[in-house]
Amino acid sequence: MAGIVLGRLISPHRSTKEKLQTYESGEVPIGSARIQYPVSFYIFALLFVVFDVDIVFIISWALIFKQLGLFGLIEIAFFIVILALGLVYAWKKGVMR
Repeated sequence: MAGIVLGRLISPHRSTKEKLQTYESGEVPIGSARIQYPVSFYIFALLFVVFDVDIVFIISWALIFKQLGLFGLIEIAFFIVILALGLVYAWKKGVMR
């Protein structure tokens, strides 16, 4: 924490024109770096994150499957059914196009 505070105290606070420019691997930037993406990309990215986190839960469950027994199987089955319903809903809404 002290390093962060010390860095903020001794670093220059004035931004120059060069520091505010977009860096393109040594190339001269063409156009603006800020573009507006369609909302469908955000929804698709959100679905990816949700299902990615769910895969982590399923893999964790698979590693301790024998210890959980029937209760664990019922619990993960319910979890997967909810995921499937969410996937069907997103598919019907046209998010996957």
